[in-house]
Amino acid sequence: MKPVIAIYPGSFDPLTNGHLDLIERGAKIFDELIVAILRNSEKEPLFSVEERLEFIRAMTGKRDNVRVDSFDGLMVDYALKVGATAVLRGIRAISDYEYELQMALMNRKLEPRLETVFMMPAETYSYLSSRLVREVAMLGGSVRGLVPELVEKKLREKLAPARARRTQSKQAINE
Repeated sequence: MKPVIAIYPGSFDPLTNGHLDLIERGAKIFDELIVAILRNSEKEPLFSVEERLEFIRAMTGKRDNVRVDSFDGLMVDYALKVGATAVLRGIRAISDYEYELQMALMNRKLEPRLETVFMMPAETYSYLSSRLVREVAMLGGSVRGLVPELVEKKLREKLAPARARRTQSKQAINE
């Protein structure tokens, strides 16, 4: 029987423990899971694609059946290129479902042999998103337990200059 290769596409900016939960669980279901970072020129990411690749590789390196990659363009074209027959997507809430359903149906229209598998995150991570993590971190809040320690450290390093400027601005206003 032919091995089932799945793609878990996303921006992973930054990688969260919710993403890792889906990667771990997806790796148990599929013969090979490709965590694929979309290179989206319309978005301005906090971390470069190379940094995000590094984070994911560091967190999944012990898994023989998880590969980390990046791609441009249509995900269905990338899926054909790597021989994937499934797409793994996480759904946290009804709002996610509506968006993900549209994407799954469009992907099916473009490539009928590509199946989408929806997975709910562990309850612990059902509210977690990269956007929320970025916002909390940018405002100086703790993201401990929401992201791997490596990502938490890199967030602090990357955002320290911006926080210092905000603190200086506040002090200047108060003077």
